[in-house]
Amino acid sequence: MTDGIRVAGIRFELLGPLRAVRPDGDVPLGPPLQRSVLAVLLHQDGAAMPYDSLVEAVWGAEPPARARTLVQKYVSGLRHALAFGPGAGKPGAAPELAWTGRGYRLAGAAIDDLRERQALLRAAGSAREAGDLRGAGELAVRAEALWRGAYAEGLAGPYLEAERRRWAEDRLRASEARLEGEIERGRSAACVDELTRLVAAHPLRERAAGLLVRALQQGARPAEAPAAQEEAPAAYEEARAGVVGARGPGVAPGARPGDVRHRDPAPRPGSLPAA
Repeated sequence: MTDGIRVAGIRFELLGPLRAVRPDGDVPLGPPLQRSVLAVLLHQDGAAMPYDSLVEAVWGAEPPARARTLVQKYVSGLRHALAFGPGAGKPGAAPELAWTGRGYRLAGAAIDDLRERQALLRAAGSAREAGDLRGAGELAVRAEALWRGAYAEGLAGPYLEAERRRWAEDRLRASEARLEGEIERGRSAACVDELTRLVAAHPLRERAAGLLVRALQQGARPAEAPAAQEEAPAAYEEARAGVVGARGPGVAPGARPGDVRHRDPAPRPGSLPAA
């Protein structure tokens, strides 16, 4: 690849709205459901997807009566879109979308921005294990910068909705791991604002709440320490109340605000996602 673009073909991106990019610009991919068909096929990593599975992935258990006609129409539209442009007809210039007898197969294509993100997070995990917290943080920031919105943003269908939830959770875990690394580097004060927003948006995430407590305590200047000792448990209790309210009174988070108040939190082991 050169400057993030596949020289021999098309770069596909799903960390946001679906994009297909050639060196000379974006490939027009057609109407939303046609784009959904492409996104689902990209997830198959070159394996054939049976017709019935594709229909269920796009429309669910109750597809329209015209589903077969629509699939054929969208596949035809995608073949035209992917074949159009500079270098069309040359080996490797465009992905191949074909019926194999067992299902539709999209060859020569990958979710490139997702692969890049996962490679960066694996490298960040390795850097952290080697004790290079700064390098790990920089790699994690680069991975986060690849996001342009929600995963497969704007595309409907049960398959993509499940993938959207999966990668939203993975993104949150990566953010928590990155922020934990920053706290361990002694940059707690710089993390408070981001952690505050994270806890406000996701009040049921115990790890984020615990990191906010640590950042508030460790980031306070000596003169502010007494106030931080009071503010940190309050922030924890606010998030904790949301967890207990959602789970029921019999299931409470493991950390205790008294622990936070009376001891200096030690860094916890952990690493950035390596998947």
